[in-house]
Order: sequence, then structure tokens, then C-alpha cells
Amino acid sequence: MPENTSSDPPIGGRYAKYVLFVLVLVYVFNFIDRQILSILAEEIKADIGISDAEIGFLYGTAFAVFYAIFGIPLGRLADVWVRKNLISAGLLFWSVMTALSGSARSFGSLAAFRFGVGVGESSATPAAFSMLSDYFSPNVRATALSVYSSGIYIGAGIGTFLGGMIVDGWNGAYPNIATAPLGIKAWQAAFLVVGLPGIVLALWVRTLKEPTRGQSEGITTETHPHPFKAAFEELVSVLPPLTLYNLLRIGGIRALGWNLLFLSIIAGVGYQLIEITGNIAQWAALGIGVYAAASWVQNVRIRDYPTYCMIFQCKTMICLCWGMPCIAFVTYGIGFWGAPYMIRVHDLSASEVGTFLGLGAALGGWIGVTLGGVLSDLFKQRAVNGRLIIILVAPILASPFAYVFVTTEDVVTAYVCSFFFSLFAPMWTGPAATTLNDLLLPRMRALSSAFYIMMITFIGLALGPYLIGYVSDFIGASGTESGRALQQAMTYALGMLGIATLFTIAALRFLPGDEASRLDRARAAGEVDGLGDQG
Repeated sequence: MPENTSSDPPIGGRYAKYVLFVLVLVYVFNFIDRQILSILAEEIKADIGISDAEIGFLYGTAFAVFYAIFGIPLGRLADVWVRKNLISAGLLFWSVMTALSGSARSFGSLAAFRFGVGVGESSATPAAFSMLSDYFSPNVRATALSVYSSGIYIGAGIGTFLGGMIVDGWNGAYPNIATAPLGIKAWQAAFLVVGLPGIVLALWVRTLKEPTRGQSEGITTETHPHPFKAAFEELVSVLPPLTLYNLLRIGGIRALGWNLLFLSIIAGVGYQLIEITGNIAQWAALGIGVYAAASWVQNVRIRDYPTYCMIFQCKTMICLCWGMPCIAFVTYGIGFWGAPYMIRVHDLSASEVGTFLGLGAALGGWIGVTLGGVLSDLFKQRAVNGRLIIILVAPILASPFAYVFVTTEDVVTAYVCSFFFSLFAPMWTGPAATTLNDLLLPRMRALSSAFYIMMITFIGLALGPYLIGYVSDFIGASGTESGRALQQAMTYALGMLGIATLFTIAALRFLPGDEASRLDRARAAGEVDGLGDQG
């Protein structure tokens, strides 16, 4: 981008806050469209006739693989193109795909539309992280990114609430589906209602001003002459089978040989998992995603060695990119299965669960993620590891409330614990994203954010809901009642919070050195252009 000019809105000023507000709305719609499947799960299962594992696949893996794969080239496009245009186009696409989900008549067609939602939604967060990092200084960046990330919990809560109200309202109005408009069922109506408004919001996003890239730190980057070519190069590096041709072209036979070795290992592991679980779609889709990710990492090492080093040779980055997905495993898993669990175990209506669980999660999540950002900025001013301390505290505080939520027999206690779990569990979101941005150069941030989100997506979203559903089916097959089987599966999932805690403790050791050596590490890796005024 060109050098900062007087026409640029002030960093952290009124216009920056306006942009933050609009992007929070985008993220709210992102998660309304994603999370509404949770409250619709029981209706969809009854209508289509699928298992817990398959509904977990629809929510998680079907969405996650496409979200992760296309997040890489779209993250690259966000680093070299107009970010507000990318967010707008992605929002338009995923809103249309959500609305079209209301026309689904089978598991296959619903899965196809979920693929489309995943592709569209992958455009938003890397571009938004990058854009907001230019609108807000490093001193308040965690607060800004946390406010943005609150859209996850507001959207998820509103999606659960709206879905429950629409389902019960539609079923009450049309007890005989033959009298419903076009024969639409309640869950199909819900998709239509939440999908269409996003089209209007997409037009609003187009009106935002694009900030100068790197302006908040004085590290400016020249405009890329061929942004779509750069994004296409990223696409062929991650999309099978184009990855094979691309690696042969840029790395020769040796690179291709390593890639085929990765492919054979992934295929072998996937085959064994299919044999164990009997679920071809889950492990074939996830295997394709993991292979695409491995191919992309190999490609980045050859084509952009400085970016490779800054991401994959930074110990703090490695700890966060493995530890944070373990928290996401629990939050996605509990977040998705919480509503079906309350309906099954406590025999509640969809509208009641949507109201108390959904709005409680929205309020708790908004408070928690915002509080986490504000506290991490304050702690950061006092200690280099200040943000990591907040990340460490989040799962420790969330664990007991999650456990009581899935084990108590009292409905009120369950709702209260769900609220506090929703409050404490997301406090890591803003501090983690900000820490990653602080460790990188501006030109690398959207792409690295795409990789970070890909890790969260594979481990948290593709595995969390599915494995809880699979374990629930496995326990239920022995004769355990379906609600109690789901309860046990959700309880077992909480062990992932302990793994996340261990990774965060390791990051506390590495962060001071990694942060202090950022520019030196970039120079040592061969970086020149991205250092800008500080080079």
C-alpha cells in the first residue's frame, strides 16, 4: 500500500471504532449462519434420518475443511488486495449459501451448501484481523480484536435463540407441513430467515475506507501489482491435485517426492480411522484438508522462506497454533451439542433452550471476550507475558463451570453454569490473535492468521463436534439413553483444556525472546521489503 497520508482516518479514532462496529456485525452474521445448525440439529436428524456423528460432520468437518483450505488463498488475497472488498464478497456468498440451505432436501445437498458457507466465511477473519491491526495501535490491539471476536459469541447466541424461536413458531403455525408455504419445514425456514439479511450487510461493508497497510506501526508495504495472481498461486499451493503440479514446477522432483510421502502417510492414517469408525466422509474430507495444509506449508517454505520462518520456526507461534485449537475443541463441541443436550436430558423445548442458553451464551461470550482483550492490554503494559497470562487463566476458570453444566440435574444450575462457561472460555481469543500479530510483519499477518484459523478449524471445529457425536453414538449403541450418552461424551471432551494449558505454559517461556527478536529473525530469514521504515 502507499505511504500513509493525511486522508487516512486517525489510528484508533472515531472512524476506526465505526469500522470495528461494522466488522463485529459481519462476524455476528458469520456465526449466526454457522451456529444455527445446533438448535436445528434435532429437527434435521428427525427429518433426514442421520446420526449424531453425521450431524457433527455437517456442523464441523463439512464446513471446516472448505473453510480452512480456502482460507489460505483468501488470506493471501487479504494481504495484497482491498480487504473491505474481500470481506464484502465473502459475506454475500456465504449468506446466499445459508439461504440456499433452506432448499435442501437431503444430507448430500445440505452438506454441499455447508461447503459453500465454509468457503465464503473463510474470507472474513484474516482480512478483518489485518484491517483492524492497521486501524488500532499495538497498545490497544488486543482490545480491538477481542471486541471483533465477540461477534463469535453474540452470533452463536443469537443463532441459537433465533433458531429455537423459528422452529417452535413455525411448527406451531403449521402443524401440518402440507399447509406450510412451499412445503417448507421449520429448519429450512430458519436457514432462509438468517441467510438473506447478510446480503444487505455485504453492501454496507463495501462503503468502508481501506486503511494504509502497516500504518499503525510505521511499517508500510507497497501495493502488490498482481493481487489475484498472488492469490491464485496460493490456491494452487493448497488445492489438491493442483498442489502436485505446483510443487513439481517450483521445487522439482525432490519436493514432489516429499509431498507424495506426506500424502501416503495421511492416506494410511485416514484409512485406519475409516476402518475404526466406519465413517468415510469424515476422515476422507479431513484427510484432504490435512494434505492440503501440508502441501501449503511445503509451498511456503520454497516460495516465501521469510514467512515460513516467521510462522513455523517461532516457538511461541507453534505453542499457540497447537494449544488454542484444544480450547476451541471444547468450545465448539460444547457450544454445538449444548442445545441438543438440554433438549434430550432436560426435556425442554427448542424455544426455551434457544432463549436461555442462546442469549446467555451471547451475553457471557461478549463480556468474556471483551474483558479478556482489555485485561490482556493492561497486563501487557506491565509484563511481556501479560497477554499469555489471560490465555492461561481462561481454561482454568472455564473448566469447573463446563463440568457442572454437563453433569447437573438442575435446569437453572445448567443455565447459570453455561453462562459462566461462555464468559470465561473465550477470554483467550483476542490475546491469542494479538500475540500472533505482534510476532509477525504486516505483510504476513492475514496469511498467518489464515493458518492459525485453519489449525483451530481442523482441531476445534472438524474434530470437536464430530468426535463428541461419534462417542455419543458409540456409548448409545451399548444401550445407554441418547441424552446420557451425549452427556458422557461432552464430559470426556473437557480433557482437551488440560492440553491447552500445557501449551500455554510453554509459550510463557518462549514469548519474550521471540517478540524481542522479531525484526532480527525476519532479516536473518532474508526479509527485506516487509521491514519498511524499520528495516
